[in-house]
Amino acid sequence: MERPNAWKAYDDAALAELEQLCGDYRAFISQNKTERECVTASVALAEAAGYVNLEDAVAEGRALKPGDKVYAVNHKKTLMLVNLGTAPLEEGVNILGAHIDSPRLDIKQNPLYEAGDMAYLDTHYYGGVKAYHWVATPLAIHGVVCKKDGTTVDVCVGEDATDPVFCISDLLIHLASDQMKKPASEAVDHENLDVIVGGRPVVISSEGDEDAEAPKEPVKQMLLDVLTEKYGIDEEDFLSAELEVVPAGAAREMGLDRSMILGYGQDDRVCAYTSLAAQLAVPEVERTSVCLLCDKEEIGSVGATGMTSRFFENAMAEVLALAGLESPLALRRCLAASRMLSSDVSAGFDQLYADRFEKKNAAIMGHGLCFNKFTGARGKSGSNDADAEYLALVRDIMDEAGVAFQTCELGRIGAGGGGTIAYILAEYGMQVIDSGVAVLSMHSLWEVANKADIYEAYKGYKAFIERA
Repeated sequence: MERPNAWKAYDDAALAELEQLCGDYRAFISQNKTERECVTASVALAEAAGYVNLEDAVAEGRALKPGDKVYAVNHKKTLMLVNLGTAPLEEGVNILGAHIDSPRLDIKQNPLYEAGDMAYLDTHYYGGVKAYHWVATPLAIHGVVCKKDGTTVDVCVGEDATDPVFCISDLLIHLASDQMKKPASEAVDHENLDVIVGGRPVVISSEGDEDAEAPKEPVKQMLLDVLTEKYGIDEEDFLSAELEVVPAGAAREMGLDRSMILGYGQDDRVCAYTSLAAQLAVPEVERTSVCLLCDKEEIGSVGATGMTSRFFENAMAEVLALAGLESPLALRRCLAASRMLSSDVSAGFDQLYADRFEKKNAAIMGHGLCFNKFTGARGKSGSNDADAEYLALVRDIMDEAGVAFQTCELGRIGAGGGGTIAYILAEYGMQVIDSGVAVLSMHSLWEVANKADIYEAYKGYKAFIERA
């Protein structure tokens, strides 16, 4: 069953809406490259759309009624939006769930050192990365430094045209004969992904002070002096910092026809942004709609901000209590009766690596929103497997709304595999299916998505909120 190319069905009005959405999306992923940044920007959009902080509603004991809109933030890295509908909450809610973390390099707690008259920051990679992607390319540093006095310093260096950038050196081809014989996974050691951040020594003038003593590590000292002057931080402050190394530069339109977007972190911010946009675009709903933007999916959805934490469950319990349903049984009934689209990207078919795919069950770029009945690896291990009844409902919703969609698998059986947050929500008994945008070069520094697929994802998520 070949699905048609979505571009063929667009009139001028649809094309204008597509370009507006994709322009806003491109700006969002260019400006927000960490979980904290994504949450902060999303909260601003939500508040502009009339959402209020759930904490404030709880503190005030404010009763929630249909039409009310609240949001909850978890450790500044996870966000949940809730739009109260007219249907009883015990009959379930409609959930769009995506993740906002992406593969990157994290600065270690004791990172700064000098060697060969250059200053380096030591890193630990996060998520599934190919180490050789990260060498000899412009890098930026985003994050926060939290000081003992309780103040937090925001850091973003490498994005503005006037900013310096950073890089990790690569071995020159002239000396790389042994390196070139290694498998790709060993060509660059992950422990050697250290970022060059300085190359100028501090100079101590001895004029008038014969006791002046040059520092033992003058390049490192020069960098520390810059950090103190610019940010008011010292070396000890790295102990309580969260600094992420990411590709420097904005997402760009790709192709002479400008049909695609090339950018960092599209896994999974392309689904996170379209889910958020769909949630905000539907002001009134029958079944309560929920948008979840969560952290730590790339490392197993663990920890206080991952999907396996109790944040979602606890926040939903607070919503139900303010809506007059304080019984634990009411929460269980609500979650079990809910429906979810686990909004996560799929592997776009790549002709250059065609033997890694089974084409009739592959996600074709430009052919619309992808539905993965299951993910996992080998014999569907680690997977949620959506039932046929739910697939039938989803098909009907998409067809009624005129959404271009396709069904797909991650790749050939045995070629590898991957997972999403779908199975975690499915443990409540709710109906869940993976649904997202096809992406080329997933987990590389610059991933590719087709504008038509981004637009169809937005339309599909919006239709799901309105009718599921």
